Amino acid sequence: MTSTKTPVNMPQKLPALACLIDESALDTLLPKHKIAKDEYGILREVMGRAPTISELGVFSAMWSEHCSYKSSRVHLGRLPTQAQQVVVGPGENAGVVHIDGDYCVAFKMESHNHPSYLEPYHGAATGVGGIMRDVFCMGARPIANFNCLRFGEKTHPKTKNLLEKVVDGIGDYGNCVGVPTVGGNLSFHKSYNGNCLVNAMTVGAIHKDRIFKGFASGVGNYVIYVGSATGRDGIHGATMASESFADSADDKTKKSENKTTIQVGDPFMENILLEATLEILDRNLVIGLQDMGAAGLTSSAVEMAGRAGNGLYLDFTRVPIRTKTPLTAYELLLSESQERMLMVCTPEKWPELEKLIQKWELAYDIIGSVTDTARMQVVFDGALEVDIPVGPLTDAAPKYERPMAASPTYVAQNAQISFGKLNWQKELEEVLKAKPCHADVYHRYDQHIGLRTIFGPEHQGAAVVWPQSDWTKNKDVGVVISAACEEDLTAENASLGTEHAVLKAARMVYAAGGRPLAITDCMNFGNPEDPQIMRQFSDSVDGMTIACKELDAPVIGGNVSLYNETGSTSIHPTPMIGMVGKIEDVHRAIPAALLGRYKKNTEKSISVYWLGPDEWDHSWVGSIFARVKGIKTNDLAAVDYGYETTAGAAIHSWNEKTPLFACRDVASSGALATILKMVACSQKVAVHLNTPKEIDSHTFWLARNQGYIAFASELAEALPPGIKALSLGEVSFTGTSELRLDGQALNMLNLHNAWKGGLR
Repeated sequence: MTSTKTPVNMPQKLPALACLIDESALDTLLPKHKIAKDEYGILREVMGRAPTISELGVFSAMWSEHCSYKSSRVHLGRLPTQAQQVVVGPGENAGVVHIDGDYCVAFKMESHNHPSYLEPYHGAATGVGGIMRDVFCMGARPIANFNCLRFGEKTHPKTKNLLEKVVDGIGDYGNCVGVPTVGGNLSFHKSYNGNCLVNAMTVGAIHKDRIFKGFASGVGNYVIYVGSATGRDGIHGATMASESFADSADDKTKKSENKTTIQVGDPFMENILLEATLEILDRNLVIGLQDMGAAGLTSSAVEMAGRAGNGLYLDFTRVPIRTKTPLTAYELLLSESQERMLMVCTPEKWPELEKLIQKWELAYDIIGSVTDTARMQVVFDGALEVDIPVGPLTDAAPKYERPMAASPTYVAQNAQISFGKLNWQKELEEVLKAKPCHADVYHRYDQHIGLRTIFGPEHQGAAVVWPQSDWTKNKDVGVVISAACEEDLTAENASLGTEHAVLKAARMVYAAGGRPLAITDCMNFGNPEDPQIMRQFSDSVDGMTIACKELDAPVIGGNVSLYNETGSTSIHPTPMIGMVGKIEDVHRAIPAALLGRYKKNTEKSISVYWLGPDEWDHSWVGSIFARVKGIKTNDLAAVDYGYETTAGAAIHSWNEKTPLFACRDVASSGALATILKMVACSQKVAVHLNTPKEIDSHTFWLARNQGYIAFASELAEALPPGIKALSLGEVSFTGTSELRLDGQALNMLNLHNAWKGGLR
């Protein structure tokens, strides 16, 4: 096919500037663009004149909370970001850690909360598509997706529809692209009634020498648009994601208007773009590339120029469009149409690049060139629509040290709870219903496409993925992936609660037989202009900093999502943690559930153990039982990092000597509910349990603690100092379903139905 694309060179004389805005109309224009009056003053100083309407749109997008992190950047700088295993840290599209040999993984988590609440199907679907593009534009092939979801109360009138549409959107998009969803988490709480959370995470495989970054380098090089043609969907999406929802009679009108800001995804086009991009990178045809995510062409162009310290000259009459009526420069700048990439290549490599793009039948054109002006300059229909210095749009964007309320006083208080006579059957059914099995959700997702998934979401624990790559020296090495949040704890104490969130993710990795390497985060909070919310955010960063340093698992990327509130009702502070770890031998990976197949391998009973600290500790804060029963206490347990890392090593050592049949951290469900979940995948097993001596049975079985439940044929000969194992009983494959606790018979079938049927 003969090329009809000609270079776009910056002329010696620029066209005349488009019409400037009427500054007498600022009272209308600024609120629409979510620009404060003092920010407009900075804008005016940067420009030295009034902006055009297109320039106002650019500032609106790039200075939005979603793109500039103007309220959070001063705090995020405290996070640890470096370690021996870190190859690429924050600042790029995704972080990268080393696994083995030449094999690395790129991963990142990002939110799509506001779009998913307004239009749950497309909002969730495009959230999955966007995070996958962040990963594969680094040169990594996506191998696993995670999703972490928060919804309002199950009885709330909007929850059922939101849950169904979000799950459908995630499943349809990921399944069509061909990337397995290997895990995640889901919970319900009234604080999310008006603002659900959809946090998506993708992990990709990448060679250590083939990592690409988003730089617009080399003056005179071509700027190439590749992917879907541009439409009107998603205009002002970044700005919309940087405001709270109203709680008033006209809220429906506002939400209806905001639906025009929601992107519409095409997973089949994503698949084509993925394969084309990876082939382009494999053949080294581009210098840099960037996904057109939030703020579309604007953010991708500005960020690529900013990283390289260069400028861009762009001709938007060249942008491929799919609308029947022409788009304005303003619409082209701010459209967030999906499945698009911006690439930079040398003139010498353009013919080969064009031939490859044509092979994949993608829309494309040369839309500009790299300049040495350090300015973003956009012409359209013979007028200069945008002429802005790049610096003030990126690192020099406004940053705020917002006021914070005095830190809430935290006083540890041991709960003295009188249980009286407890109906174990009734109480356990309530606990299991409160945090139900996700099977009905994950059955909508392809879990094993690509044939890398060793343990997927059916285990309700960490996922284990086998690279099966020629890049690894150790052919048995595996990647362990987990995600966790402890919003009940962060609502009580944001710093300590975030530490526990990081530790929950780490315990899941340890329980699978792995070792934590690094995390990505998704910081979901309310309105940063509220001093108490800002204090929660700052404290959460401090807690994450402590935990990541202690575990040597730095933060290599992430996302901040603020203004998650409706009216004056904010969500619980929800710092979602996505973690990647390493396991030396996937054949020794430990499932979180006792699978039915072990019946064939076991002639005698399996012993049940609690593995935990020498000094028994517990907490009612964050326990499901306490939430169900309305127990109020603030006895949130402090963290013993010496125990945490030693326990992780102990599990590994125990598994090396006597392979564990299953292992799972106790966390919020309590020890008894944890055991029930671990045997729920097995058919007709008898579970006989006894409360350890000198421990209150109610507290041991129902309270939250930092231990693990392990199923093994026998106890390892020795455990390290500070760690003990308590024998709790045994599991037998008898052909009948049976549960006895201290001799009392409970109905196993009803308990399993309470957990597995909680979402139906």
